[in-house]
Amino acid sequence: MSELLQSSAGEDAAVADAAGVARTGRLTLGVEEEFHLVDLRSRRPVPRAPELLDRLPYVSFSAELQACLVETNSSVHTSLEGLRADVAGLRATLAATANRAGLGILASGTAPLPPVASSVTPTSRFLTMLDDYGMLVREQMICGLQVHVGIPDRDLAVAVARRVAPSVPLLLALTASSPFWAGADSGYASARSLVWQRWPSAGPYDVDGGAAAHDELVGQLLATGVIRDGGMIYFDVRPSPHLPTLELRITDACPLVDDVALVAGLFRALVAQEIEAVAAGRPAMLPPTPVLRAAAWRAARSGVTGDLLDPVTARPVPAAQALRGMLERLRPQLEASGDTELVTDLLESVLVNGGSAQRQRTAYVRREQLGDVVDLLLDETVRGVGVEDLPPEVAARSVIPLDYPTSGDEAVGEGGAPTPPYAGILPLLTALGPEGMRRREGLRDQEQRTHEVTFSVAGRTQLFPVDLVPRVVRAAEWSRLTEGLTQRARALDAFLHDVYAERRAVADGIIPAHVVDGAPGLRSTGVLARHQRVRAHLCGMDLVKDSRTGEWAVLEDNLRVPSGLAYAVQDRRLVRRVLPELAPPEGLLEAEAAPRMLLRTLQDAAPEGVRGEPSIVLLSEGPSGSAWFDHRTLASEMGVPCVQGGELEVEAGRVLLVRDGARQPVDVIYMRVGEEELNHTSGADGRPLGPPLLAALDAGMVALCNAPGNGVGDDKAVYAYVPEFIRYYLGEEPELASVPTYLCHEPEMLAEVLPRLHELVLKPVDGYGGEGVLIGPLASEEEVDAARRQLLSAPHRWIAQEVVSLTTHPTFDGEHLSARHVDLRAFVLQGDEVRVAPAALTRVAPEGSMIVNSSRGGGAKDTWILG
Repeated sequence: MSELLQSSAGEDAAVADAAGVARTGRLTLGVEEEFHLVDLRSRRPVPRAPELLDRLPYVSFSAELQACLVETNSSVHTSLEGLRADVAGLRATLAATANRAGLGILASGTAPLPPVASSVTPTSRFLTMLDDYGMLVREQMICGLQVHVGIPDRDLAVAVARRVAPSVPLLLALTASSPFWAGADSGYASARSLVWQRWPSAGPYDVDGGAAAHDELVGQLLATGVIRDGGMIYFDVRPSPHLPTLELRITDACPLVDDVALVAGLFRALVAQEIEAVAAGRPAMLPPTPVLRAAAWRAARSGVTGDLLDPVTARPVPAAQALRGMLERLRPQLEASGDTELVTDLLESVLVNGGSAQRQRTAYVRREQLGDVVDLLLDETVRGVGVEDLPPEVAARSVIPLDYPTSGDEAVGEGGAPTPPYAGILPLLTALGPEGMRRREGLRDQEQRTHEVTFSVAGRTQLFPVDLVPRVVRAAEWSRLTEGLTQRARALDAFLHDVYAERRAVADGIIPAHVVDGAPGLRSTGVLARHQRVRAHLCGMDLVKDSRTGEWAVLEDNLRVPSGLAYAVQDRRLVRRVLPELAPPEGLLEAEAAPRMLLRTLQDAAPEGVRGEPSIVLLSEGPSGSAWFDHRTLASEMGVPCVQGGELEVEAGRVLLVRDGARQPVDVIYMRVGEEELNHTSGADGRPLGPPLLAALDAGMVALCNAPGNGVGDDKAVYAYVPEFIRYYLGEEPELASVPTYLCHEPEMLAEVLPRLHELVLKPVDGYGGEGVLIGPLASEEEVDAARRQLLSAPHRWIAQEVVSLTTHPTFDGEHLSARHVDLRAFVLQGDEVRVAPAALTRVAPEGSMIVNSSRGGGAKDTWILG
């Protein structure tokens, strides 16, 4: 440290000068921080400090006793804010340098996991210490925070050191960050301080006298041969042996930069208070040294969650009471330095959110994995250190666990670095940190409640689950997907027209008649849509991306009442409101255009003879429906009524909307109810709505979008023939692959499937929403056996598919980003032209699952489609 206060001549003058500086709040400050270097894969400390220090400026970075530790040295400051910025900058530099070497930095008293190896830094002093102290040196895997306050007069420094001794255990409690030692919970908040106290010259400072008394004590210790030099005076607080400062040494290293500022501000205020007391001639009231040791032990045991010894009474009181009491006693000094508001806010944050030891234990309890604790510390150590200026791999690391499975992940590449589309996303999440992300999730939930963004499962309505990490679909990918999706939708629409008319595909051997006739979605009502040029106006295509090849494939086609388009639009709005810092990438397609495109598609569906603007309604089962938000939002965005069956009636072949005493003709009905619901719905006249509505459809008086009978195209067995439909109806080769599918009603395929059930996906042909699906590699033997018996009892009701290794995407789990499997529901709109909506719904599987449906615990993401 440099630029320190210059000493004044004369002892009394020195005290007076120091008191004057203290009263103005201009005592100088500086800190030394020690960091563990951990391997980003194993999470364990590694002795690689020498190679790192070769790349760092020696003025600010130095070696420690163990080669798995590095020390930083701040400049000298009079401003607490300036010190905090300096500390953050040093951490940023160290983190960036370490990360390029595959290392991370931990500012904590101990590292949760034991080191790969103990390796003393090979200097003559450190090697001599190893010879002299053996185990003490080998186990010195601990990191502390040292705070320096400028006192140029050594007599005054000694006096103040003794006077602040009763209060420094409170500062240890604030910094206690070492609950884990050698891979286990120590039972203490600061295991580091227990390890530290084993040194022969450690403990409370108790020198009664000035600099001469201090020097005499040091001389006596040196004469014993127990310590080698004055640098080994390891008292809890001491006059620095090489700087004109008073040095606080009892404290653990602090993961959060804010805690460094808090301790530095409090210690400076303590020093200022005692300098003024010396100048005023007030005597010191000090407890015996054993009581000081007891106070330090209590702080190490409890941290900020139990009792501490009050420095005035030496009696146990709740930690919050002791710490707030100290703050109140130091208020005059804090006001003089302008630190009152900052220090008060920082202290209250610790008392509300808990100290580091408490946060570490909470992280451990969740999965009982010490690696989770390391991840927390990696995050906190670089939080708020100017992460936007760090390389992307450094920025991402604090929210991405070190064991994050990067293979097959879309956003996180090898070594934890963001893939190019996510270079601007993951660093922002790091800047927020887990606590910031949790706050944004709170805003998300508030937004969802305000706009009633819900869905229902088993009759229970809940918020639609949205993860805030957006997914990016690159322009080249989307271009190919658009071609393949429009091709597939056209072919399926041609099949629907054919299957309810001439059945040319059956006659020509493209698809067996028994597959069509056995499809659960085949309905006789399908023939009634004979006047409609399009049957599948809105197709929901579920796509997966193979993590091994990077190729996209269609997993399912949804042609009945596919849902999710409004949720996709809402997800974009939600992320914009909750994460306004996320700058949209160049070329981002505008999701909010999708409802307008749907409206145009419905207008194109109007029956022949309709003049002018067709009258359109969206038919819903109402608030009781699982996707009520989807219904009412699309209707609102399109500017059309959202109606229930009781508001429609058919009179003389015409469909009418009956509302508010008015009767309005209806030309197009966007069907968001299934055929079963329609058959059980009463119209405005109290009579069943289904039969007359279907008669109006058959007469060409109304268009139903999507048409009745479309469920035959959803059938899992029919799915296997879609590539042939593309060749047969369009004369084209498929642009998008389908998943290899086995039709279990065919004996030879059944024989192939049965012995491979543990490695295939088994699906009921009439399954919907992931119901009844068995994923062999994730299933137990009992589940596979049960599925085998069901399959043998009715083979025609089942298909099997090869397992697609779905890509994963980072999803916030409350603490970190977790790799979750994802698919993509894209929406194809077929009117006078076929278009793919610029809004798609990324669906996210729960942890440990590959089923993404909301009804099975899945969630969703905003999907950034680049065009």
